[in-house]
Amino acid sequence: MTRLLLLALAGFTAYAQQNQNAANAEIHVLPVQGQIYMLVGDGGNITVQIGKEGILLVDTGLGPMSDKLLATIQKLSDKPIRYVINTHVHADHTGGNEKIAKAGSTIAGGNVSGNISDAGEGAAVIAYQTVLDRMSAAEAKTPFGALPTDTYITGEKALYFNGEGIQIIHQPAAHTDGDSFVFFRKSDVVSAGDIFVPSSYPIIDLQRGGNIQGIIAGLNRLIEMTIPAEKQEGGTYVIPGHGRLCDQADVVEYRDMATIIRDRVQDMIKKGMTLEQVKAAKPTRDYDPEYGATTGFWTTDMFVEAVYKSLSVKK
Repeated sequence: MTRLLLLALAGFTAYAQQNQNAANAEIHVLPVQGQIYMLVGDGGNITVQIGKEGILLVDTGLGPMSDKLLATIQKLSDKPIRYVINTHVHADHTGGNEKIAKAGSTIAGGNVSGNISDAGEGAAVIAYQTVLDRMSAAEAKTPFGALPTDTYITGEKALYFNGEGIQIIHQPAAHTDGDSFVFFRKSDVVSAGDIFVPSSYPIIDLQRGGNIQGIIAGLNRLIEMTIPAEKQEGGTYVIPGHGRLCDQADVVEYRDMATIIRDRVQDMIKKGMTLEQVKAAKPTRDYDPEYGATTGFWTTDMFVEAVYKSLSVKK
């Protein structure tokens, strides 16, 4: 059995435990490659980069799991948490921001931390600008300590940390309007956030700017960023927002599914079919055994409705 399959099975088993009460859940650690680890069981998957300069996290999971997350990280390294990168706004990826960031310390340039007493306190929290906009809105009721401290508004932000180039890449209007890929160039690992969730149909948050066209564009971009190893197994690894560890072949299969269903629904809309008629036609039928759901947070009907509404918006 290949290493990737073993990791995938372990990731699937751990992910299933996320439905348990947070007090009883366990966080599972999967070494990926290079300096990267994947933590499963705390809401969304969490990516950890560890090196001589400290620790970088991609996402912070659920708030109630923060103490367990910190304990897990401390088993991996005694270095300080320096950076947190949020892939998007949802609470299963940002819920631990406040406690995790508070436990870390910022790398302050020059003698800033010596001249300003609190300059080095707390890890820097990086996200696309719309993540801060949504989290800081009055109705969000987000604690100040959980907000991103460093945002970007261009297509990309770059870091060099632990001897590794890190690209934070914005993907517009995909899962939400604030999605970021995080590409660890030396380790050859991409943290994809919820643009890629191989355990379900694509999750499209229409209220927060999500769109099926952006999902597909993001998956195509992810494919361009990854390179398969011999015989398409391994190579660049992809850590999805939820579910098992993947490689390029998994992303291609998922992209093909999303594209085919998009095209089917688009054709039905051109024929004048209503949303209820499209649902009755079951455009996802052949993919339902792998990705479908009739209960839970994200059902097949919800996915079809989101695709329909994405494609029905007038330009």
